Amino acid sequence: MRRAPVTAPRARLPWWQRGVLYEIYTRSFLDEDGDGVGDLAGVVERLDYLQWLGVDGIWLTPFYRSPMCDFGYDISDYLDVDPVFGTLETFDVLVAEAHRRRIRVIVDYVPNHTSDQHPWFLESRSSREGPRSDWYIWRDIRQDGGLPNNWLSLFGGPAWQWDEQRQQYYLHTFLREQPDLNWRNPEVRHAMFDVARFWMARGVDGFRIDVAGAIMKDPDLRDNPANQQPNPSGAFGSTWGAQLHVNDFNHPDAGGIWRLFRTLVDDDPGAERVLMAEVSSEHLPTWLRYYGDRLDGFHQPFGFHLLHHDWARSSPQPVVERVEAALPRGAWPNWVLGNHDQHRVASKAGPERARAAMLLLLTLRGTPVLYYGDELGLMDVPIPPERVRDPWEWTVPGQGRDAARTPMPWDPSATGGFTRPGVQPWLPLGASGRGLDVATQSADPASMLSMTREVIRLRREHPALAMGSYRSLDAPEGVFAYLRRAGEERMLMAINFSGGAVDVAVRQHGRVLLSSTMDRSDSFACELSLRPFEGVVGVLES
Repeated sequence: MRRAPVTAPRARLPWWQRGVLYEIYTRSFLDEDGDGVGDLAGVVERLDYLQWLGVDGIWLTPFYRSPMCDFGYDISDYLDVDPVFGTLETFDVLVAEAHRRRIRVIVDYVPNHTSDQHPWFLESRSSREGPRSDWYIWRDIRQDGGLPNNWLSLFGGPAWQWDEQRQQYYLHTFLREQPDLNWRNPEVRHAMFDVARFWMARGVDGFRIDVAGAIMKDPDLRDNPANQQPNPSGAFGSTWGAQLHVNDFNHPDAGGIWRLFRTLVDDDPGAERVLMAEVSSEHLPTWLRYYGDRLDGFHQPFGFHLLHHDWARSSPQPVVERVEAALPRGAWPNWVLGNHDQHRVASKAGPERARAAMLLLLTLRGTPVLYYGDELGLMDVPIPPERVRDPWEWTVPGQGRDAARTPMPWDPSATGGFTRPGVQPWLPLGASGRGLDVATQSADPASMLSMTREVIRLRREHPALAMGSYRSLDAPEGVFAYLRRAGEERMLMAINFSGGAVDVAVRQHGRVLLSSTMDRSDSFACELSLRPFEGVVGVLES
């Protein structure tokens, strides 16, 4: 199938459209102080690596004060750094050192809920009449003695928790230690906007919004309807999937809040800050709403489309084609292969397909976001029962995320260079000595890391890859071929996701700039031969 080319914007693209972003799970990147947990000083120590790799921006998962029931996504103080990660001064050093290397800093913004230890919640639960009594979603027990409605917690069980002190239920979409804020109260909105102002004043270059679709619920708290086609093997398990979450997620009123937030972030246009939203992409029309009717919402709702692709069964071309066809004019896509809530792509696709997938990620039209360690081809690490840390695994067995959050291996030693010798890291590392570490792969010109770095270099050198138009090409089954073009420069990508060798008709002359196997730079004329699971980046010459 052929599609008309998608044209790149004529104006100069902002940094987040041209560049490559990199997600750092802060607990697992580098432990500088030797307590077994990654910290902000560890990120500072590895900024030279990120500059060497070629990334343009980093996204840090939460480092705020927290009881760590959900490892930082239960925040007790939005305006401070938890001591396990460092101090505000450490954060300021990180921003300054990153900017000195021309690396932007994006931080997680968690608007839906706080910790139950946050002073706001402690005050709210203390009285039904106090100044913050309506800052969270409280409801009385029903006359029949039942819960306020049938909503579920994503971590299992009802989404309502009885509070003895206030003698009411409060809503928690996640853990009971994470009460939901009431964003229909304008005081909550003002307070949370002030949180963003605080971090912008400290120099951050944007926000990744956690569960952006959850902040506005149905004002009448109506029951969710049953899902007539539940998927027991879905992303969140059979219990959550038993309902259609139409009243507790993606309420249309959320759009107005995020348009105001966009205005706040855009108020300093010289800063070129970016807003990226965590939004489920299972239903494209719902996902597209978060761009805003006039592209005045999020700059980039996260594109989780490839996260849920079955790499072992098919080429991802239909996924990409659906997204490109649905995007409104002027909208800029983004792509990810993994994140801190999902299994590693190398575990889902296998090592060979993972290399092909990385080449795809870095050459599609849009902003690629790498998950730390995917540039090495890291796989999920089996977690013994006694080392499980994720509360989701305790409440919904099989949903644990620890396996994809394990420490970054910097060298082949027993502690992977993540922490000091003799210190047990907060989660186990993968088996050492398999070449899945930075020191080993940086010395190997054919490694996954070397390939990733080389593709990023090509993006910098070739405008067609960074900002060019996109058009898919006819290709044999299992092969995804597409053209990127900027001005007179035309770049050809051909990626074989099948286990057999195949020839791709090209009809033009060109030369291979890079192969995912890192062992060819040949010319081609009218036909391009691909080995099993091989992807190539080529430049057309005629």
